[in-house]
Amino acid sequence: MLADTTKDAIRAAYARLKDGLPGFRPRASQGKMIAEVAKALAGEGGVAAIEAPTGTGKSMAYLIAGHEVARAQKKKLLIATATVALQEQLVERDIPLYLQLSGHAAKVALAKGRGRYLCPRNLAMARNSLAGPAQSSLGFDADLALWSRPPAERDKQALSKLAQAFDDGEWNGDMDAAPEPVGDLLRPMLTTSAGGCTNRKCGQFMICPFFAARRAVDDADIIVANQDLVLADLTMPGEDDGWGGVILPRPDETLYVFDEAHHIPGKAIDRGASDVHMAVGVRQLSRLGRQVHAAYSLTDKENLGKLTLDAGDAKLQELSDSLEALEKEIRLGWLPDPAESEPMYRGSLGRLPEAWIGHARLLSLQTAEVQRWLAAVRRAVVEMTDGGPTQEALSRELGMALERIGKQASCWHAWAAEDPEQAPPLARWVTLTGDQQLICHASSVSAAGLLRNVLWGNASGVVLTSATLSAGGNFRGYADAVGLPDDAATLSLPSPFDLAAQASLEVPAMDALPDAREEHAQAISDWLADHLDWNAGNLVLFTSRAKLDRVLQRLPIDKVRKVRAQGSLGKTQLIAEHVSDVEAGKGSTLFGLASFGEGLDLPGKLCETVVITQLPFAVPTDPVGATYAEWLESRGRNPFIEVSIPEATRLLTQYCGRLIRNESDSGRIVLLDRRVVTKRYGAGMLRALPPFRRVIER
Repeated sequence: MLADTTKDAIRAAYARLKDGLPGFRPRASQGKMIAEVAKALAGEGGVAAIEAPTGTGKSMAYLIAGHEVARAQKKKLLIATATVALQEQLVERDIPLYLQLSGHAAKVALAKGRGRYLCPRNLAMARNSLAGPAQSSLGFDADLALWSRPPAERDKQALSKLAQAFDDGEWNGDMDAAPEPVGDLLRPMLTTSAGGCTNRKCGQFMICPFFAARRAVDDADIIVANQDLVLADLTMPGEDDGWGGVILPRPDETLYVFDEAHHIPGKAIDRGASDVHMAVGVRQLSRLGRQVHAAYSLTDKENLGKLTLDAGDAKLQELSDSLEALEKEIRLGWLPDPAESEPMYRGSLGRLPEAWIGHARLLSLQTAEVQRWLAAVRRAVVEMTDGGPTQEALSRELGMALERIGKQASCWHAWAAEDPEQAPPLARWVTLTGDQQLICHASSVSAAGLLRNVLWGNASGVVLTSATLSAGGNFRGYADAVGLPDDAATLSLPSPFDLAAQASLEVPAMDALPDAREEHAQAISDWLADHLDWNAGNLVLFTSRAKLDRVLQRLPIDKVRKVRAQGSLGKTQLIAEHVSDVEAGKGSTLFGLASFGEGLDLPGKLCETVVITQLPFAVPTDPVGATYAEWLESRGRNPFIEVSIPEATRLLTQYCGRLIRNESDSGRIVLLDRRVVTKRYGAGMLRALPPFRRVIER
């Protein structure tokens, strides 16, 4: 229940926003969102899903309502986003502006996963490695090699500049704000995972950027985090047999706002995914054996528990033999189609052959035993009083080995587990790489079960918001995807823009449908060549790299020169060059995939036409989606109507959102997929899209 004093405080904060922000225009949608956020967060365990289009002013709405409720209840406000860009916008612009206008004082912290911070120990090791190979008498130096290939001069220079900036206090160790570009070779060397971290035992603990951020989180009133970190915390066993509160504040002491919440279903599913590369797993066990021998020679044997080195060696060998036995069983029982470029065996309804399951049960037991033993070995190494650099390196390697064994254990447990009768099964499948290597996979197919266990009912209050949560105002698909509680509030707000006057949605007459790959690619190319304004700023979206390449190959060369295709350069550089050319009057057209269809902000003349080449239906071979679809069918439900169409509609709406970013924007959206006209489901998809002026050629 929202107390009158809190209501008054929210009204006062909103009034100060209207009075203090130059050019502010009151928007009915923003006012309605403030009220709904406050209502959901004020009710114990309240949940609301709010769809708020571009221009609503979402962040200021949930800051005004969320912070006032958090202050009244003496709780933390945690805002979780899917992108670094939005985190930075909140921390650097929106929250300071809100605090300035509201007159409140609050401590604000940015929380990221460990892998987004510099590890000072690894930095020191990387710098030392440039001076020459490390010397050790333990015989496992080859296993601890830092550089996967000889470093280029630019990597050496980047390492030196990063080290200097950190040492001088000019950089706080946030890898997303690194003063020097960090390449793919260097980044994993300078960061670490939980397994590779020795926490307080590390000599660099007091200057560690990750732990500095953790301390700031503990003191903060408002926390901005990425969704992956929040989900990771929520899935950790907490106090009193509950979940969460290990890295971030306890869920029952926290009000959560998930912005960009359309990402939540996919990210929650990813939390439960695991895989084992069979050949790599065997090699890693061999390497682990050498590392454990080094640990036994370095530490006090009394600290290593009851399991002897010989017994540990036997456990590793048994696990390795079992991996090879399962691989042999799979290869005997599955004959991949040689015509398939990426062969896959997927268990129908998640069910695998019984022989494979028997091997998985044994592997599940063996990995658990190795985990317990390895944890004792690593603990003994970490607790040494004076092991020097060798101890540091060995602690790191054993910790990462524990993580790898843990991932194996998760996969084998999933393969061996019985699926509950009333819930969707796990997806279980095997893939064959180009060099004929087997990889075993397992994954949840729905986020609903996980979120019911760790979030709904455990959190003090939750608001989910995004520009695209529903399919034309229908939240059923999203509610099913996240397991939304029955009493959760859902609200789809109208756009604050006059979309019918500002933009048109066009469906040109075309002879080819996407099923005819070559013909459709040619039709797209012909339309772009003849009807796109190549002297303006444009965005062309594709559902696959193959289709993008086919169209690019068919375009006249003078048009190709004005195309900037995703993947040809880094995204930031690609967009910077696009902006530069459009502002110089040269014209530029971006060709992009799904990641360019959301989060891309190109206002005004930077994007005057958005071309959507194909309806964004999910890939039918996706094993997670295919398993879920089978389960729905087994229960007499239609996965195409319940899942595929709503999700494609949501994505289509997201893509349309790239065009109109403010009140002065105008332009057109062109859909080059006639299925919205020829198929029965098309009319419903068109109705669900924002109210642009329709231009449908018959």
